[in-house]
Amino acid sequence: MTANNRIVLSSDHAAIPLRQVIADHIAARGWEVVDIGPTSPESTHYPKHGEAAARRVATGDCRLGIILCGTGQGIMMAANKIKGIRCGVCADAFSAGMIRQHNDANMLALGARVIGEGLALEIVDGFLNAEFEGGRHAMRVEMINALEG
Repeated sequence: MTANNRIVLSSDHAAIPLRQVIADHIAARGWEVVDIGPTSPESTHYPKHGEAAARRVATGDCRLGIILCGTGQGIMMAANKIKGIRCGVCADAFSAGMIRQHNDANMLALGARVIGEGLALEIVDGFLNAEFEGGRHAMRVEMINALEG
């Protein structure tokens, strides 16, 4: 399979069960899931998991990434430190679609302690069903990319 069909998933310990549900869901949709863990419920640090997933997307190994921690905020902040990553935390499907359509987001962050399974899958679908619209939004994405230094 090509990177065009690959999605990397990662989380901290707090989000392992939800990450596994999401992995099954997107695999059933035909995506190749690259789940880079962790698998142990032992406490771990979300910055290293956000970075590892973001590097897979930034290098082109995976087209998109979905990352999770307790709130989604910390792991998103870590991912956004990697050049070329545009990651947003979403708690609703509308926002998840909009970050793809208007911001060309290549990663989605979710809070496992904030949303339940059903809503998480709706958000993931919103993210995956949307495509970047380009047009006036392309200039804005270029402005975001220019901030990386």
